[in-house]
Amino acid sequence: MNHRRYTLPVVALALAFLAGSCGTDDADDATASSASPTEKITIEDPWVRATKGTEDPSMTAAFMVIDNDGSEDVTLVGASSPVSDMVQLHEMAMVDGVMGMQEVDGGIVITAGRGKLLEPGGFHIMMMGLDTELAPGDEVELTLEFSDDTSEVLTVPVKEFTEEEGHYHSPGTADHTEAPSSTPSTS
Repeated sequence: MNHRRYTLPVVALALAFLAGSCGTDDADDATASSASPTEKITIEDPWVRATKGTEDPSMTAAFMVIDNDGSEDVTLVGASSPVSDMVQLHEMAMVDGVMGMQEVDGGIVITAGRGKLLEPGGFHIMMMGLDTELAPGDEVELTLEFSDDTSEVLTVPVKEFTEEEGHYHSPGTADHTEAPSSTPSTS
């Protein structure tokens, strides 16, 4: 009989411990499901312009569609690549009455529930001081940095840019500035 008296409290204590552990896992799951904004970011159709055979093989640009399926805006604040000395976020803008390329002040906002097209003649990631020529078929590592201190490392294919060199920095069309995340557009 003494043996039973000790067994019941030990079993009750063990069950209470197990039940408490399960509650902790549920709380951890709830925390894990509140994802950071960039966990809702997807990158589609990334590519880098080939430099082999161009007039200035020391610079190129990366293009892609960045979709934000989250409920909060996220800003692309920077990028880097081991093949480039300097990487900047650029846009086409009127400067002193002339359309030209300039660094984006404050980053590129990826609006919640929408997408942003980075394209020739619009927003793009400028890669300068390349240490090698890039040929079609090569791949480039590119790290995107977001406003919530997260980053996304991509392996991006190098493609030939088929439009004439002088047209590369011409402005994009207004309807390609932002594309809804459900129907991203690529040019």
